[in-house]
Amino acid sequence: MNDDRSKMMKPVTVGPVTVGTGHGLVLIAGPCVMEPGGMTEFLSREIGAICAGLGVPLIFKASFDKANRTSKSSFRGPGIEEGLDVFRAIKAETGLPVTTDVHEPGQAETIAEVVDLLQVPAFLSRQTDLLEACARTGRPVNVKKGQFMAPWDMTHVIGKIEAAGGQGVMLTERGTTFGYGRLINDMRAIPWMRALGAPVVFDATHSVQLPSAGAGVTAGERDMVPWLARAAVAAGADALFLEVHPEPDKALSDGPNALYLKDLEGLLRQLLAIRKALVDHGAMG
Repeated sequence: MNDDRSKMMKPVTVGPVTVGTGHGLVLIAGPCVMEPGGMTEFLSREIGAICAGLGVPLIFKASFDKANRTSKSSFRGPGIEEGLDVFRAIKAETGLPVTTDVHEPGQAETIAEVVDLLQVPAFLSRQTDLLEACARTGRPVNVKKGQFMAPWDMTHVIGKIEAAGGQGVMLTERGTTFGYGRLINDMRAIPWMRALGAPVVFDATHSVQLPSAGAGVTAGERDMVPWLARAAVAAGADALFLEVHPEPDKALSDGPNALYLKDLEGLLRQLLAIRKALVDHGAMG
């Protein structure tokens, strides 16, 4: 934990949004996977309007390919070419910065031509070739901490990206695997990873997953999302990650752990109040 980076956090700029010390709480949100029928575009408008009304900077998130689905038969998304077209349309209409998962080194450069923030999934957080390929694009990179990794081990992830010329690193806490089919959140991970010099995101929806607990799909405990989100903001998270859907039980991926769109504004108001209390009392270092 005695790393030189702990002396100063490096805020990360994603399009018009800055994440890190001295800046407000940021939201990264959208559907788990791009769904057909205009759902992704609808959510970009709806979430964008809610955030604009509250003054919350938004980075819109959606995956064009869910490459780590539990079952072979699960919906994966439209693929990279159609997915990037969707992002182009969303950016043109809303002006929002966007983020998506990168699963293979060969995808990074193509995705970075459109996407503002590259996201490395938790299962791939130790893959050196992938981290370096993302770094070389010049886009900032958000790496989700593997469920099998200690928070302080993410210093090596930062080191790999910086050595490859990366232009900004964010780290995401999304729980630690405990036994079979459960994730446990240790909120100490947030200040521990912030001390490494990177802004920290808390993934409140994936953290309530019950992996492989739903007969070939991942189940989840949606009612726990607000509790964990509030705790994470109180622990100093710089940004919050939420998967949001108007009808989560009909979502094509991760529905059981997604937040209802109708509940987003109320939750954000609570989180902003917590954040303001921390700032007012000098607790946000």
